[in-house]
Amino acid sequence: MRQVLHITDVHFGRHHQPDRSAGLVELLRQRTADLVAFSGDVTKRAKPREFAQGRRFIEALGVPTIVVPGNHDVPMYRFWERLFHPYGAYRRHFDRELEPVYQDDELLVVGVNTAWNLTIDGGRVWPRRARRLERQLVEGKGSRCAIVMLHHQMIPVPGYDSPKVMRNALGTARALVHGGADLVLSGHVHLSYLGRSEELEGAPAGLPVLFSGTACSSRGRGPEVGRNTCHWLEIDELGIAIERLEWDRQAGAFVGGERWKLERRSAA
Repeated sequence: MRQVLHITDVHFGRHHQPDRSAGLVELLRQRTADLVAFSGDVTKRAKPREFAQGRRFIEALGVPTIVVPGNHDVPMYRFWERLFHPYGAYRRHFDRELEPVYQDDELLVVGVNTAWNLTIDGGRVWPRRARRLERQLVEGKGSRCAIVMLHHQMIPVPGYDSPKVMRNALGTARALVHGGADLVLSGHVHLSYLGRSEELEGAPAGLPVLFSGTACSSRGRGPEVGRNTCHWLEIDELGIAIERLEWDRQAGAFVGGERWKLERRSAA
């Protein structure tokens, strides 16, 4: 069995809530995790001090952590950097790797960078990257549970303020299904939602897509305005158990809530 904490949209800088990030550190003192999957938006404005805070936070978690950038991790107002070195600050002050891979005997987690410099909000996966991702899954999966982590939405999310999905969402969905992915982890929308690939028109069916709400920002959206959520995953050879955790102000901690049980596609 593997246990994974999925967090996203921590947003060090403006709107970050330090008691929530401290609560995540405490959560990992209370529970044993094999991995933290962090699906983007480390910062609010991609400033060096925000990335430094993010690095200290990752180190405080004390657990192997895999991170992909979000759109907020690309400079917005530093136009020269945005055009010519969009990941320069991320690489200098946080992590050189934009698409990390975690792998052990039971688990394969592939990070995909959906952020880019010519948009403020939206994401994309280029067709060439989607084809390479499919091969990556086919070659690396074996008997492992295969999880793909990206920041932007591959399927529309009810309650979010826009029905738009990332560029080449359909091609990406097809690549993930054909490659044998068991689960997609996402962020960006600041609300938690468990959907399926077929919710994107034309996409093949059967691939679960899990969005986490913002773990530490005050910018929850839709039904999660003013709330903070993340997910705890327990993965065995047959399925994936998901527990939605929500910040409880009175307890000053993340506490358990709704649960789902997914059958692994390989087991099915």
